[in-house]
Amino acid sequence: MVRLRAAAGGLRLVVGSSSAGAAAGSGAAASEEPGPSRADGEAEALLRRVARGDEAAFERLYDLHAALVHGVVLQVLRDPAQAEEVTQEVLLEVWRTAARFDAERGSARAWLVTMARRRAVDRVRSVQASSDRDSAVGVRSVEREVDVVSEEVQTRLEAQQVRRCMGGLTELQREAVNLAFYRGHTHREVAALLAVPLGTVKTRLRDGLIRLRDCLGVA
Repeated sequence: MVRLRAAAGGLRLVVGSSSAGAAAGSGAAASEEPGPSRADGEAEALLRRVARGDEAAFERLYDLHAALVHGVVLQVLRDPAQAEEVTQEVLLEVWRTAARFDAERGSARAWLVTMARRRAVDRVRSVQASSDRDSAVGVRSVEREVDVVSEEVQTRLEAQQVRRCMGGLTELQREAVNLAFYRGHTHREVAALLAVPLGTVKTRLRDGLIRLRDCLGVA
């Protein structure tokens, strides 16, 4: 049984959920359904009454054409749960926009079918757009994680290579390079710390950096 109840923003369509009742209702509707031309004429008349807010006319229109609307929607969505939701949306739209129906542009049944198909296609596009957004967010997240991991691996590999090349220096060269480049001392400070002439420090640093450059493959 169809009921229109007051709700926020207007009327809300309420349909009995009992499967037995639904089956009985469908059987009754099928037994009462007139031929195509007569059905179109009755649907047009009902729509005119619905446009004036006639709830009884809407219930009659529902009994006659809800199955048609649901069938069209289900054919597009292939999902019974979503098809039921969209069918309710279509019927609510019929209640709210019945005044827009124009018999000169097509039959009432064609108007209902067009509305049902449009709503179903809109739902498909909405679901697909949501899925695409979720996928895009997931891809970007994975790409960021890959970048972070790649940078970390590269940094570690570079650090390992530098340590290996540092091991190829003489002890004096390694000591001078470590003080100058890893501890931030000036050449004069390195000379003072090592108690050697400034020229000796510069020679050790130059020779050590040449070896490091060759080991690391820096042009």
